[in-house]
Order: sequence, then C-alpha cells, then structure tokens
Amino acid sequence: MEIAVLALGCFWGPEIKFSKIEGIIKTEVGYCGGNVPTTTYKEVCTGNTNHAEVVKLEFDEKTITYEKILKIFFQIHDPTTLNSQGPDFGTQYRSEIFYLNDRQKEVAEKILKDVDNRLSDKVVTKISLLKNYCPAEEYHQKYLEKK
Repeated sequence: MEIAVLALGCFWGPEIKFSKIEGIIKTEVGYCGGNVPTTTYKEVCTGNTNHAEVVKLEFDEKTITYEKILKIFFQIHDPTTLNSQGPDFGTQYRSEIFYLNDRQKEVAEKILKDVDNRLSDKVVTKISLLKNYCPAEEYHQKYLEKK
C-alpha cells in the first residue's frame, strides 16, 4: 500500500469522491503542513497554525497509480484559486500536494507542470514535503455519532 496526502479545499467532498475510486483502500481527513505536530479545527481556522485541510489516501499501486490520483486531484478542484475553494476561504483551504518521497515529488512536479501549461500558468498549487500531519479526530467522532 502507498499513501497520498492532498489539500484541495474543505476535506469532506474530496474524501467522499476519492473513497469511491477503485484502488483507494482507505481515506482519512486531517491537517498537514503546519507549524506544530498536532492541531484542532478551531486552531486551524485561526490561520495561525499554517495547516491545510487534507485527505490522506491509502491506495493499491497495482490498481491505481499515484500519477492517476494526482490527475483526479486536479480534476476535482480549482487549482487556480489561492487559499479558497468554492465558498471556503483561508489558508487551510489551499491547493497543495504533500509528497512522502522523491518519486512522489517528481511525479507531482510533472503533473503540475502539465496542468499549469494547459491553464496558462495560473495554477497556484504548492508541492511540499509532508510535515506535521495529524488526523481530524474531532470530526471523525462527530461524523460517526450522526450515523
């Protein structure tokens, strides 16, 4: 199994979309890229932690490639809006690919360049080394309580 961590606005919609794709074994929402190793939604919303809302994907590389996941990533959100997606605004809603190794970084750079060329150099998506990922435990618990 491999892992992909992607920021593309509010994490709920993307988590649902990715969970329906063949080869995605597990999804989890969380926060990544911030200044501290753990955080909460309330802290993230202040804009002071520098975390982005992310979807963490566990996937089977034999069924779906990292490259294909990134192509889907660029299809299901607007990579040209800075720190916002739809009605959501703030740095936590930025577009960012968090890579775990050099191979993921290379693939991300290639795909981003291709998309940026197609969109006339308007892509604002960042590519960063995975840093300070933490699951959004409080939201998973609330979601489970509603079921």
